[in-house]
Amino acid sequence: MACMPRGEELIIRRDKWAHVFVLALLAGLSAALPVRAADPDKSHPHQGIVEPFDGKPPTIELDTDQRRQLDSGEPVLVTLEGRDGGRGMAIQDISAPPEVIWNRIAAFDEYPRMVDHVEESEVYFAEGDDVRVRMVLRVMTFDYEYYIRHTYRPDQGYVTWTLDYTRESDLDDSVGYWAVIPHPTRPGTSRLFYSIDIRTRGWMPSFVRNLLAERGLKDATGWVKREAEARQREPSPAANPANEG
Repeated sequence: MACMPRGEELIIRRDKWAHVFVLALLAGLSAALPVRAADPDKSHPHQGIVEPFDGKPPTIELDTDQRRQLDSGEPVLVTLEGRDGGRGMAIQDISAPPEVIWNRIAAFDEYPRMVDHVEESEVYFAEGDDVRVRMVLRVMTFDYEYYIRHTYRPDQGYVTWTLDYTRESDLDDSVGYWAVIPHPTRPGTSRLFYSIDIRTRGWMPSFVRNLLAERGLKDATGWVKREAEARQREPSPAANPANEG
């Protein structure tokens, strides 16, 4: 047998160990990836483990610095005390009346365009104030599919939600809350309140958890402000000369 040159032998050995390293890396990533559990034909493993939100719009006293922050267009984060401890809530002033804000919050089919990381959103049931939406959240290569049941009461100033426990979601639990009230001193402006509490199933990357936690609070009120104010700036049909005469 002919002798193999040392340089070639070294390259083959390196290639061999590189191949082993790639296989090990892929195996590790496969083990770390969340197990998809969403299934519309199965019930969720439980009927709720997180305290749902009270439907009444909140009464929150804001100090001078917080009011100044809202006036500057920035959201304010506060803590609500609940049965299971504190929950974060974001407050945002929006230059639009409540009906315009509710129009954007209820536009579930437009969420993939309006809301970062929402890949799919579709209403699969709507009757009275019971509105149920299937959503898929995508962050990099991670997808989370879940089913939300809203109690939608904009005439009373709020909408709350939980998971739809008749279907199995990738999230372990999720409850949340939107409330909109007219601004106390500025006509034509509204004050938006948003809070959410999520429990995950199994392993979830830290950057995804952060997205759904404090950063998610700011991002949520931010997209509503952007979209509602853009809608408010649109000319009304009556103001369009093409509609006259």
